Amino acid sequence: MDCPLKIGFVSPYDYAVNGGVKEHIAGLAGRFESRGHEVRTIAPCSIKGMEAEGFIPMGRAVPVPSGGSIARISLSVWLRPRIESLLRREAFDVVHVHEPFSGALPVNVLSVASSAPSVVIGTFHAFFKRHVYGVGGRRLAMRYFRRLHGRIAVSEPARDFISSHFPGDYRIIPNGINVSDFADAEPFPHLKDGKTNILFVGRLEKRKGLRYLLGAYGRLKWDWPDTRLLVVGRGKPDEESYRIIAERNLHDSVTFLGNVSDSDKARYYRSADIYCSPATGGESFGVVLLEAMAAGAPVVASSIEGYSSVIEDGREGLLVRPKDEARLAETLDSLLRQPDHRERLAAAARAKVEQFDWEVVASRVMDYYESVLRQRAAVSP
Repeated sequence: MDCPLKIGFVSPYDYAVNGGVKEHIAGLAGRFESRGHEVRTIAPCSIKGMEAEGFIPMGRAVPVPSGGSIARISLSVWLRPRIESLLRREAFDVVHVHEPFSGALPVNVLSVASSAPSVVIGTFHAFFKRHVYGVGGRRLAMRYFRRLHGRIAVSEPARDFISSHFPGDYRIIPNGINVSDFADAEPFPHLKDGKTNILFVGRLEKRKGLRYLLGAYGRLKWDWPDTRLLVVGRGKPDEESYRIIAERNLHDSVTFLGNVSDSDKARYYRSADIYCSPATGGESFGVVLLEAMAAGAPVVASSIEGYSSVIEDGREGLLVRPKDEARLAETLDSLLRQPDHRERLAAAARAKVEQFDWEVVASRVMDYYESVLRQRAAVSP
């Protein structure tokens, strides 16, 4: 299709807080706008009066425990009239709902969007081992699921999870990154001092597995005194992490850097000699792995389903059984001893990551929009 589209992205998550879905939408929106399409993002927001170009606030976000993390979503039951008015006013060609069953906003959008002329697309990001849709919940959600004209999953694990509860056709289109942001970043000069940098990036939540990396690093430190562990991410370490640091006397070699800007995050990746993500599960994808791959850092990660869909073990990185502190230490030790192996892994990863650049991913999403639009046009009166 040659004509520009008007696209409305719907996110269930707090627009005031950075997160994977927000970054995913921003990546797509930026590419679509550069191609002449008009884009709006509709999301709840915890900051009253917050303004951003193309952003339409809808409801107040509240924290809710979800999958070992905290999801900040809207639970308001009074959104429907505002959403109806918004959809009439904006007249979107495509309404793209992310995590369609998370919170009141996407559910309300689905409840009214099917009566509008818009094509409604849903993207499913999450993957959980545990059973999250009871019989009643699945029956309730099915009425909204049927209002989707197209369905995307960000990975095979995400597709397998959602299709086990809601069978249907799903197009797998992965998350993306701006590869050049990481490939072209400048390392921090003070970190290129001859020491070997092992990097962790992620929220300091239990399922991200930092305690296992600390335990593995504690085993390595005395054989490799010229290493340091850099920890980037918001939150505080848990009690077990503090215990490991104290018992193994790691205070001087582990640096907690907290939440950093996107530009500084890219610089930390470029400063890393090894990137390690010891997550224990619940990951539908591995954006942090893509970021490390783009920056040229060899990757050691857990052999969980979301990560295995990004990295082939032994080719673009090394995968280790989750929660296996001893094996993680052995794998890190092997890379510390083999700089040539690190270089081979990094080169293969750098070549593979190009397929995850937002320019490529956005083209795949737009192709899918156009396919669904053609199908809808063929069956419409």
